[in-house]
Amino acid sequence: MRTTLLFASWCAIASTALAAEKYAVRVVRDLPYLQGSSYPDDKDKLDLYLPEGRTNAPVIVSYYGGALMAGDKSEETYIGHRFASAGFATAVVNYRLSPGVAHPAHIRDAAASFAWVKRHIVDYGGDADRVFVIGHSAGAYLAALLSTDERYLAAHKLSLRDIRGAVAVSAFYWVERPGVAPDRDKSVWGQDRKTWVDASPAHHLQSGAPPMLILYADGDERWRRQQNVEVAQAMRAAGQANVDIAMINDRTHMSIWQRIGADRDETAERIIRFASR
Repeated sequence: MRTTLLFASWCAIASTALAAEKYAVRVVRDLPYLQGSSYPDDKDKLDLYLPEGRTNAPVIVSYYGGALMAGDKSEETYIGHRFASAGFATAVVNYRLSPGVAHPAHIRDAAASFAWVKRHIVDYGGDADRVFVIGHSAGAYLAALLSTDERYLAAHKLSLRDIRGAVAVSAFYWVERPGVAPDRDKSVWGQDRKTWVDASPAHHLQSGAPPMLILYADGDERWRRQQNVEVAQAMRAAGQANVDIAMINDRTHMSIWQRIGADRDETAERIIRFASR
């Protein structure tokens, strides 16, 4: 009981301190994270949002949602500003989309962008030992897959230990279940159920995975809410330490992410506390 009370008090103090400390934000746009590539629509680039005057800043790498078929970093400027103003060096990442590409192109781009940040963020005032991944919806799926299936990081000579923590907001974890691949455009994961299973974070759970914060909306679809609750239980059963889960009230699937820029937004505050431990 004493430990719980102390932790709750620490969270309250940390939240107050972070809310009070607002940094000016410097933006560096269109940094290529792949050598020798030139994807259409700048999908091989990321934007950095940097807290002015802070050194050794913790780092957030953010992936947008859009069913792996839509989205662009230019639509996520509020994500970069929200977390950079709270003291985090924040990368907002583009990645290739279907139907132009299929799995595993999206997650390979996510891994490549993470590797670039890991190796270059020190040049921009970030701490390479404190790099977190976050995302919403399909972007949260990418963050979850990147932090459970080590193959994609291994291609860049990195491991799960290089991710300090992951935050998945309204993600899905079983691609083969209703609501995901069976009911979506087949250009994303194809039609082979074995591919769907292999592409699912829930089938790669392990004790060595980084800490995980799972957030979802009370207004998310029922199947999505169920996946979030089930995967938290499955992660703990697999021996993964530090798995937290919370439902955010009075939010839809979209507003849980779109309102992150608002003052005292619960989703933003939970992410900041998690990445400040």
